[in-house]
Amino acid sequence: MTEFFFAIVIGVLYATGLYLMMCRNIAKFIMGLALLSHGANLLIFTAAGLSTGRPPIIPVGQTAPIIPIVDPVPQALILTAIVISFALTAFILALFLRSYEVLGTDDMDKMRSTDQ
Repeated sequence: MTEFFFAIVIGVLYATGLYLMMCRNIAKFIMGLALLSHGANLLIFTAAGLSTGRPPIIPVGQTAPIIPIVDPVPQALILTAIVISFALTAFILALFLRSYEVLGTDDMDKMRSTDQ
């Protein structure tokens, strides 16, 4: 039941993110990109399986961890995705601020007319 709920939330995040990214306003584009990255993080989290267990640490004196354990790979992937999306958002935000200073607009169609 929770996987179905997460699937709906992922779909809503992707749809909203893509809709905002297709708008002409760069601020909406940045918010859409953030929503898309949150949807990707939730997708990785859900695809890995929702399970409870112990961390994969081997106790002293044993040769294997106590079962059940939680897979740490999806958590590492999500952490990496969070760092990359933060860096990308910061870069796009700096690019947006600089282009707004130079051109005085945040409308992509008006920015496109300055190319000529």
